[in-house]
Amino acid sequence: MRKIVVDMQNFLFADSVATAFKKSDYEIDVVRTESSKDTVELCKLYKPFVLIMEVTGYTPWKLCERMKLRDEVKRVCPDCKIAFIVDSNTEKQAAKDIRDAKKNGLIDQFFYGSMTAEYLMDQIYAM
Repeated sequence: MRKIVVDMQNFLFADSVATAFKKSDYEIDVVRTESSKDTVELCKLYKPFVLIMEVTGYTPWKLCERMKLRDEVKRVCPDCKIAFIVDSNTEKQAAKDIRDAKKNGLIDQFFYGSMTAEYLMDQIYAM
């Protein structure tokens, strides 16, 4: 069974992602962090195939902080893919910077928060 670690400020969206996977035919277990401080330890423990992190304009979810966390996770779990989620309506600059990070090979994928949990699930499974 594949594992995903989800680190999001928006707990409702994180819960809908977890619920969508539980109800799907995909054999994926979703582990949600309680805080960003837990992310590296959870990745070390669970060895997920994807870490999904939300990016906002607020600490500890700012892009620069997420990139540092990405580096830490890659150090303990080098095969883990990194995906960022951003609300492109309220975080326009962050969305642009995340697109650039993907273009430059710093992350594996990015998603906009306006998508459905089912679409996210299909895209993550395809990674």
